[in-house]
Order: sequence, then structure tokens, then C-alpha cells
Amino acid sequence: MPSPHVPSAPDPYVRVRGAREHNLKGVDVDVPRDVVAVFTGVSGSGKSSLAFGTIYAEAQRRYFESVAPYARRLIHQVGAPKVGEITGLPPAVSLQQRRSAPTARSSVGTVTNLSNSLRMLFSRAGSYPPGAARLDSDAFSPNTAAGACPECHGLGEVHGTTEESLVPDPSLSVREGAIAAWPGAWQGKNLRDILDTLGYDVDVPWRELPAEQREWILFTDEQPVVTVHPVRDADRIQRPYQGTYMSARRYVLKTFSDSRSATLRARAERFLTAAPCPACGGGRLRPEALAVTFAGRTIAELAALPLTGLAKVLEAGAGSGAARVLADDLLSRIAPVVELGLGYLGLDRATPTLSAGELQRLRLASQVRSGLFGVVYVLDEPSAGLHPADTEALLSVLARLRAAGNSVFVVEHHLDVVRAADWLVDVGPRAGEHGGRVLHSGPVADLAAVEESATARFLFGRSPAPAREIRAPRGRLTVGPVTRHNLRGVTAEFPLGVFTAVTGVSGSGKSTLIAEITEDLPGVGRLVRVDQRPIGRTPRSNLATYTGLFDVVRKAFADTGEARARGYGVGRFSFNVAGGAPSGGGRCETCQGEGFVSVELLFLPSTYAPCPDCGGARYNPRTLEVTYRGRNIAQVLDLTVESAAEFFADTPAVSRSLAALLDVGLGYLRLGQPATELSGGEAQRIKLASELQRARRGHTLYLLDEPTTGLHPADVEVLLDRLHGLVDAGHTVVVVEHDMAVVAGADRVIDLGPGGGDAGGRIVATGTPSEVATAEDSATAPYLARALRASAS
Repeated sequence: MPSPHVPSAPDPYVRVRGAREHNLKGVDVDVPRDVVAVFTGVSGSGKSSLAFGTIYAEAQRRYFESVAPYARRLIHQVGAPKVGEITGLPPAVSLQQRRSAPTARSSVGTVTNLSNSLRMLFSRAGSYPPGAARLDSDAFSPNTAAGACPECHGLGEVHGTTEESLVPDPSLSVREGAIAAWPGAWQGKNLRDILDTLGYDVDVPWRELPAEQREWILFTDEQPVVTVHPVRDADRIQRPYQGTYMSARRYVLKTFSDSRSATLRARAERFLTAAPCPACGGGRLRPEALAVTFAGRTIAELAALPLTGLAKVLEAGAGSGAARVLADDLLSRIAPVVELGLGYLGLDRATPTLSAGELQRLRLASQVRSGLFGVVYVLDEPSAGLHPADTEALLSVLARLRAAGNSVFVVEHHLDVVRAADWLVDVGPRAGEHGGRVLHSGPVADLAAVEESATARFLFGRSPAPAREIRAPRGRLTVGPVTRHNLRGVTAEFPLGVFTAVTGVSGSGKSTLIAEITEDLPGVGRLVRVDQRPIGRTPRSNLATYTGLFDVVRKAFADTGEARARGYGVGRFSFNVAGGAPSGGGRCETCQGEGFVSVELLFLPSTYAPCPDCGGARYNPRTLEVTYRGRNIAQVLDLTVESAAEFFADTPAVSRSLAALLDVGLGYLRLGQPATELSGGEAQRIKLASELQRARRGHTLYLLDEPTTGLHPADVEVLLDRLHGLVDAGHTVVVVEHDMAVVAGADRVIDLGPGGGDAGGRIVATGTPSEVATAEDSATAPYLARALRASAS
């Protein structure tokens, strides 16, 4: 009788060999399984390329290899990570801060599946009017025909358009694609010739067209039949065109309501504005569904409550029987969301309005209840947007995932999370080409011996930043009384000419308060608001286009001898101009200049893959034959900010923009890096850099929302020097911030709380950092006191 097979013990490490993704320099590293392992290093050092671009990407590729052949054919378009070999790698789950395209139907409730449980509660245990038929859980979903309000189709809003939504960049001409709402194929003959015939100038910047012309082009409901007479150009004889004119507004509304293509509808949605639906009042449901109540409230009213408030209603109103069972299940699902500091959110809160950190923690809360075993969770800065008081709860959740038999790999900068790790992988020593090496892989304490590690200096208290003198204000700005969201008659005074930090736990009312600061208030000469909203929703938007430096780069290429000989103008080097246009548009038509194509994975969310024709270059081969200083336009877009600063050192209009980007710690980003690859913190710093490169006159008030998000402490120092420089130059800076090292260096602190949601909404302390650090009712005080002690040591 043969002896039974005894399997050998599995390798306890994930072993990576020869990782070359992005700036990684053939990295070899071993990371133990069944631990909380933190990957850290300065911004752009390569830690995300190792954790996500290599380890997670390879786990994903292996999973895809096991699915059906048809699906594998689609998935192969996405590509594989650049790595020699990875062994000991379990299946992986990724929770990243990168956003997919937002949808109006995605909410806190749908992300966490809490909406499903609440609908079941109303279906089985709701109070119905006498004689009303019992409804199934679908009469309560705005995403089904059975439940959706017939007027707004379950969106809770009615849609319209504005000039700003249809023309995001008014510096472009119609020929250059100013009317972004029109699809790329229309930017050529159909529009240019029709508008030419009607007497409109398609070559001047949009903003220079008379107001009545802009109004007609975008919003007219007329559809005149027009004839475009034959016009000879360099390539062909155009045939007469006869047809109807469709305004940009009409195209967007028609596409959004009638198109069967989910991709086209999603594209059209980006150009719409919204107002509450008059039929359902924003409740999104049919009248019969809104007539059912639980504990005296409709499902729309409960969905609008903060989760902490919803939990109180469920506790008090469930009674016994089926209602109690369903309510208890819902409460158990709410608990991990509240534990992660998100109890101030309501189920109806749309996901596009959430920060990347909030969205990631919602997904993390769902994973706590999933019961998965033996997987690798790869997390992208789960502490982003968390007050220090909430960090302990995050660490508890990570430990719970580990205790359940999983490995937790975390890309993180927060020093408290780094200190709590079982294993630390430090990447560096600097960003971009100067990084890409593993400086340390082992216990946290052993990093102290690594001299070239930027992390070690902050982790072990070496060379703290010098304390700053408290500045005296040059006046005060009074805001309030504010009654909005959870703020109830709050009045705040913001000193002018100083650096002010607004603090408090998540949901305490910080963002609501500073949203009330406007240019109309006395003492404010100019207001600059810099938030973390994406600089664009598709790969077409990037750092170069947003900052405006790409205009100068295109002109430089158009001025070369080769471009002049071929008759290439500035438009030839824009990826917004159709390749077949008579003006000589040079983009790749397969991807329409995006460099990427959307890959529909059927059973998984769609993703972007490099264009199969241009390989991500964005341009057609003829355009890429023109070079400037030995590089074609695609190669210039592939330069990092740091490399581009050297390449364009003698071009002031470009070097000024690049210097501003370097000043805010973004030297590692590529000029053409798609907006879809940028974190919220990176998007915010790009906006800040765009503002800093402009000449500033008079007194400016800068409002920033957690500008240190995604930054290593070493990069925080660089950013803070720039912000304090603005104050030293006579301006005012107000930041919403959770990083206590930043708060400790402020001139004034306004602390809200004491809790989030209904437990917050008031100012609990205000004064200098040392004064707020002693406040008894402040959740911020003990952590600020610790930061002040560290800066004084």
C-alpha cells in the first residue's frame, strides 16, 4: 500500500526577483506572508511600483490566466508587470486610491452593500399604508425600473449643461477641440465646415468669440438644414454636405438619455450639471416606495442620515422578530465603517464626492466582513484623510485582517502606521531616477542603521524641523454664522497674513466651514481654492495640459525646420486635433490621442490598456518623425518633471512651470502622466503649482484641503517651506490638515469637533498650537501636544 503524500511546507515569503516596473532597478526583495508589511519611501521612490505595479499586478495576471480563453484574450491587452519571477504569491485584493470614472448611481450604500440590507429591512419589516401591497426589495432600489422615480430615472436629479461644462478649456479654438462635449469625430468636417458656412470663426480661442455666437453654438435648439459648398484643400475635394446642426447641449442630453452604449453615456454624463428632481425631491424612488416607513422615516430619509444616526434609529426602532434580525445584521455591517472613522457619512452620499481615502476605507470595511482567508491585501495609504485619533482603529482593522490568515501589504507614509508594522520595506533613496532601490526589508527597528533612508530620520527622531516663530496677524476675516450640514450657527475668525490650520476628526465640519470663505468677504483681495478633485477623468488630461506648459512645447515643435517644411502647425502636435483634419492633426486615431483604450472585461470593471497601434505614444507615425533637440513629442511627454527641467532649462515659459512643480515635490511625475494615474494629493499639488507659477499681485488667500496627502515627511518639509514662503511674502494660507507636524508649525489653529457628524459641528478650541494642545474638549489636543514635544526635542 503506497504511503500517503505529505505536502511540503509552503515558502513563508513572497519572493520578488528582477522587478523593473517604472523606476525599479531590477529589485530583489523577500516579504514574509501573514504579516502587516508596510512599503514606504519618499513620493515617487518606487514603492507603489513594487507593491501595486509588480506584486499585485502579477497576482492579478495569474488569476486572469485561470479564466475562460475569451476573457484571457481581452485581459492580455492590459499587459503584464516587468519582473523576472515572483514565488510564494497568494491571490491578491487591491484597494487603491486611483478612481474609476464616477457614476451618478454609485454611493456609500452601494460600495458597502449596506443599501441592499436596508432595502430588505423596508421590504420585510416596513410600515405600509392600509391596503398597500407589500413591495419586494427592488420597489426600494433607485437602480431598478421597479423602484426608480419615473421623472429622474432614479438619479434624484434632473440634468442640464453650462458653457463651463461643455467647454472646459476656453483657450482652445473650435478647430482645436474646445467643445470637449462633442465626440472627436465631429471635431473635423461636420463641425468645422458647418460653422464656417454659418459665419463662425473656428480658429480663434473660444473665449474670444462673441457671447451670442458661443450661446448659439452650444445651446441652440434650431436645427437648420445647411449646405457646405465644395472646398478644395491640399488632400482632397470635399463633397457638398447637407444635413442638420446638433448643438453641444442637444448632443449631450440625447446621448445620455438614448444611447445604448454605457461608454457613451458615461462620457456624456461628464458634461452635465444637476438639480434636485421636482417629482421625488431627490429621494430617487417611486411614490409607493417613499410611502413605506420604518421607525417613522422613509428609506430616503434613513439613507440621508449619518451612519451613526442610522445605527441609533435601528437600535431603538427595530423591536423584535424579523425587524430585529434584519436590523441587527445591518448594524453589524455598519460597525466596521464607523470603526474606521466614517460614521459621519450617509448611505446616499455619492462616491464621486468622497475623497480617495474615504472610498478606500469603505472598501476596507467591506473586506473585514468578507471572511476571505489566505489572500494578500494591497492597500494604498489607508490613513489618508484620517485624524490621528482614528488611526488606532485603522491599525486594529489591519491586525484583524492579518489574524484572519491574510497578508496585508500597505503603501504608507503615516509614521504611526509604519511603527506598527510587522515588516518594513523602505524604497529610495530619492524619487524617480534617483530611487527604485530597496534600502531595507526587515523589522522596523533595523531601519535605524540605514543612513541613506529618508524615512529613518523621521521615524527615529533625527534632525527634526526647526520650530517657527508665531506670526502676528494683519487683520481678521469673520466667517459666519454658518448653519449648514452639521454646523449650527458657527462663527469663526481667520487671521490674515498668517498660516492657519483647521483641524478635527473626520466629519467634524472642517470642509463645510472653509467652503463659506469667498472672495466677497472683506479683507480678501483674491481667493485661490486648491482641492483634491481630479484634474481630469480620462487619460487625455495630464500634467502638461493642465499647467499650460504643453502650449509652449507644441509651439517649440511647430517652429522646428522639419515641421515648417511639412507645413505642420501647432495643432499638429495636439492630441485633441483629429488626424484626418485638413489642418494636419497628428494624433493617433485608434485611441483618439489618449494613448490608451478602454478594455471591457465583461465580468470585471473596465480598465485602460496602452493603444495597440501607437503603444501609448498618442500620435501617428508621421508626427513622431519631427524631433526637437533629438526627441519627438511623445518622448518629451514621457520626461519626468525633473528631467524636463534640465531639457527646457533655457525656455523660461516652460522652466517656470517645471520649477513650480519641483517646489511642491512632484519632480518624479511624467509630463504626460494621465490624470487617471494621479492620486488626489498629486492632483492638488499640480493645481497648487499651476497657481504658484503665475504672477501674484496684492493679497491672496490660499485655501488647501489636506495638501500633505500622499506625501512622505521629507516631501512635507519641502511643501511647507513653499507654503510658509507665501505667508512670508504677505499672503494668507489656510489648510485643512490632519498631519500634526504641519499643525505644530502653524500660527493659528481652529479645531472643530469634538466628534464627527452630529457629534461635531462646533469650534472646540482656537489659538496658537501650544494653546490648542492643552484644550480639554479637543480630540486633536493630545496628538498636537506630542508633535510639539517632538519639534522641541
